[in-house]
Formats: sequence, C-alpha cells, structure tokens
Amino acid sequence: MRTKNFIVPHDFTEVADIALEHAIATAKPLGAEIYLLHVVAKQKDINDAEKKLNAVIDKFDTTVKIHPSVRRGSIFEDIGDFASEHHSELIFMGTHGTQGWQHLTGMNALKVITNSSVPFVIVQEKTPKETGYDDIVVPLDLNKETKQKLAIVSNIAKFFNSRVHVVTPDESDEFLKKQVKANIVFAKKYFEERDIAVTATMIEGSFNRSVVKHAKEMKADLIAIMNGNKNSIFGTLASGNEEIVITNDAQIPTLIMNPIEGSFSFAADFN
Repeated sequence: MRTKNFIVPHDFTEVADIALEHAIATAKPLGAEIYLLHVVAKQKDINDAEKKLNAVIDKFDTTVKIHPSVRRGSIFEDIGDFASEHHSELIFMGTHGTQGWQHLTGMNALKVITNSSVPFVIVQEKTPKETGYDDIVVPLDLNKETKQKLAIVSNIAKFFNSRVHVVTPDESDEFLKKQVKANIVFAKKYFEERDIAVTATMIEGSFNRSVVKHAKEMKADLIAIMNGNKNSIFGTLASGNEEIVITNDAQIPTLIMNPIEGSFSFAADFN
C-alpha cells in the first residue's frame, strides 16, 4: 500500500515550525511521512533553501520520516500542485502577520487553499497537545457541500479518539429550522456509526463569529470549515469570512477544504 504523506510548506519562521509539529503529531499514529516544502522564485536560491530545510529537520527528534523539497515557482500555485502530485492527505500550513513568506496572512492563505484539491490544516502559534485534537468543532449549515468534510473529520477523530461538536445556525424560519435539524440527524448518525462521540448545538448570531466563540468556550483543538472563496454559492461560512475563523484570536487550528462538485467520495481515506 502507498505510504500516506502530509505536506508542510516552510518559510523558515517559527509558525512554520509549529505547523510541522502539528503534522508530526498527526503522522505518528498513521506511520505517515512528511514532505517539507519551500518554494523559491529563482533557481539560484535552491541550494541555500535545501540547506535551511535540512537544518529545520535536524531540530526535530522524531521517528516520522521528513523529506526536504525545494520547488521553483509561486506558493499560490505550487503548494497545491505539489500535494496533488504526491497524493497527499493533508497540508499543514502556518499563517502569521505581515512578516514572513510572501506575506502569508490569513487572506493570502485562502488564496493558496483555493488552488488545492487537498485539505489544509491552518495553524497559528499554538503548539499541538500531546493527545492531539481532543475536541473538534464542525459548523454545519444548509449547503449540502458542507457534509463533505465529515469524512476527513471522522478520520482525524478516529486517530485521536476525539469528541466532535456539530454546530448549526439557530434558524427562526420553521422550514429552514426543519432542514437544519435534518442535517443534525445526518451528522450525528454519521459519527455515531463510526463510534465517534458527538454533540450538536444550535448557535445564534453571526454564524462565523459565533462558531469561533463556541469553539473557544469548548476549548476546541480544531475547527473544520469549507472554503467559501472557492465558489460563492458554496461554503459553511459566508464567502470572505473564512479569515475570521483561520486567524481566530484563540489560535485554534482550522481544517479547511474546498467543496467538490457532484457526487462526493473521500479518496484520501486514512483508515
């Protein structure tokens, strides 16, 4: 069988090291390998970047195999392409302020994500817990595409014996409320059939901000959302509001994936 692998784009900043820590923590129980990727603009920068990547790897005392890789191009295109070429399951990427690799802030991170068919885990400066992702918040609205993320969430939850917390908008319209309840039933059944502990909560107010507030109250370790910037008719959160979640002030990592049109099957099954 093919060895599972994750990608960690690295710009030699502290937050990129933290993204690598998250990838290592997830790779260990799977026996997965990691590709540490740096993208350069010029050919002459490749040798120096390779030396720096090897120095980063040397800092981590881990049984997980880490492959250094330098690629010439643009982070906005090449990260997703590299992950697709290697049939990667996840990309772990750090995001930070105005300093760093091609100013990889929250909104620029979304540009990178939009060009990838592989899901991302976006981290800030919060290191992973030894037990991994114990509590995962999963926003679920009325878009059928939001159900697509349940497969990858369930796989992560199985690795870490996580508790999953489904949150939905508290709709006032009775017709919409009925649809929301149907989605809750679907999600709870999905996770329970996989022996994953699950709760469901309806939340009021601006959905994206309420999701972050709820995740903070739950002391969640991961928030799983869809990328509404891929197409404005898709998404768990209103298009353009994903940045509020991935740069949340509690620094909770965010699992984010692009919606897939048509019938959905999650090819990157980790089990």
